[in-house]
Amino acid sequence: MNERMRDYINKISTFWNGRTKSQKMMMIGSFLLFIIIVSVASFFATRTNFVPLYSNLSPQETGQIKATLDERGIESEITDNGTTIKVPEQVVDTLKVELAAEGIPNSGNIDYSFFGENAGFGMTDNEFNVLKLEAMQTELANLIKEIDGIEDAKVMINLPQPSVFVSDQEEEASASIVLKTKPGYKFNEQQIKSLYHLVSKSVPNLPTENIVIMNQFFEYFDLKNKENFSTTTTFATQHEIKKQIERDIQRQVQQMLGTMMGQDKVVVSVTADIDFTQENRKENLVTPVDEENKEGIAVSVQRITETFSGKGAQPGGVNGTGENEIPNYQSINEEANGDYERIEETINNEVNRIKKEIIESPYKIRDLGIQVMVEPPNPKNPNSLPQQTVEDITKILGTIVRTSIDKKVGEQLTDEDINNRVVVSVQPFNGKIKFDEQKPTIPMWVYIGGGVLLAIIIGLLILLLRLRRQKDEEEFADFIEQPAAPNIPDINEEIETEASLRRKQLEKLAKEKPDEFAKLLRTWLAED
Repeated sequence: MNERMRDYINKISTFWNGRTKSQKMMMIGSFLLFIIIVSVASFFATRTNFVPLYSNLSPQETGQIKATLDERGIESEITDNGTTIKVPEQVVDTLKVELAAEGIPNSGNIDYSFFGENAGFGMTDNEFNVLKLEAMQTELANLIKEIDGIEDAKVMINLPQPSVFVSDQEEEASASIVLKTKPGYKFNEQQIKSLYHLVSKSVPNLPTENIVIMNQFFEYFDLKNKENFSTTTTFATQHEIKKQIERDIQRQVQQMLGTMMGQDKVVVSVTADIDFTQENRKENLVTPVDEENKEGIAVSVQRITETFSGKGAQPGGVNGTGENEIPNYQSINEEANGDYERIEETINNEVNRIKKEIIESPYKIRDLGIQVMVEPPNPKNPNSLPQQTVEDITKILGTIVRTSIDKKVGEQLTDEDINNRVVVSVQPFNGKIKFDEQKPTIPMWVYIGGGVLLAIIIGLLILLLRLRRQKDEEEFADFIEQPAAPNIPDINEEIETEASLRRKQLEKLAKEKPDEFAKLLRTWLAED
């Protein structure tokens, strides 16, 4: 092992001593350049770049977020007198989504200060506001795409114009978002809540009531908030109930027809007439236990039977002749036989006594209309959708209308009345929302670093090839310049010329060192 190491050291020493000064300087410079490039690339790759996570925070929320980040083992910095918190750039988007799911923060906003730093000199306020709005929409869309189940997002934000009067009430912003969700993915209530919270805190003065979120299948994601129904007026409550009923039926029809025709091939609209009359009444009913015989249950029974048999005076006298006699009544003059019988029966029956306190439903669907637009398989040819399919859709919608309307009203509707409440329109869609297919991008510094490394590798290979070729030429020249051993020619041998001597030397080189001979031939062929 030691001998092999000494051989390697001797070869390296021989190779290094055989190089010229310029070659040594070139090799040392290439090695140092390679080390510098690797060190710089490692520095930028491992350097932690802190960017603002939230700004305009209260001290309490800054401490809460700081404690949350420390529990997760994430480095953070607090600046601007405790109102701004910074985190590493590679985790900022993920943290915004995760903290929004936990309802953090309550008072702060997402920081957009870097747009001011990148604004060009001489930019007007209008141009800056346009750039800022576009940046907010793009940044918010990127944040939303970090949520599970969302592939892409388009955001439209409407910011109110600042008022010139101090006394004017500040107007609220609004936002509309269209999501491209994964097929079959179901969002839970917590995800929807975090999405609304993220959007609300990303835009100044944007309450959750002014946010509308839907996906590419025209399905709305509503925030379930108890405060939505605690309005001060009856009209607002009734209007909210009406919208909820229409929305539920619309989603049901959209999902069913979308499965049959394709989610992007169907658009559904539902209009409902709701009766909000509420009835409270009490009923005290008495009904027999036996409905067939109209009898109750005998609770107690009393029967009395009296009989008499004996002799008594016979009726007699003159009709109406006595002073105190009753006219036309025969008086009794003598005894006679008589029988007497009396039967009395008393039965106490128990009946059903029913007391009802009835509170009718606070609303009833009095009328319902469903309008459906269907795009044919070939948008340019409306006849590509069979008429039988249109009739099937009409029947399905008619069944939904009949079963949704209040029973008392629905029984009075004929099939013609039901069909008049259903409209199916077949036409192409010209307003479809299209998402740009995003391709994974590689940072520019990766291309630059790769190109520099490739150039260094190519330069080192060329240098090594040149050094190897020069070494082979020097070895061959040394071999050629070696003096030939004195040889006394035989009388019978021919006198050797310079050409024959070189031929023998080449033959000897080919036998003893075939590798060197092959390299020499390749060198000659390359020169030719």
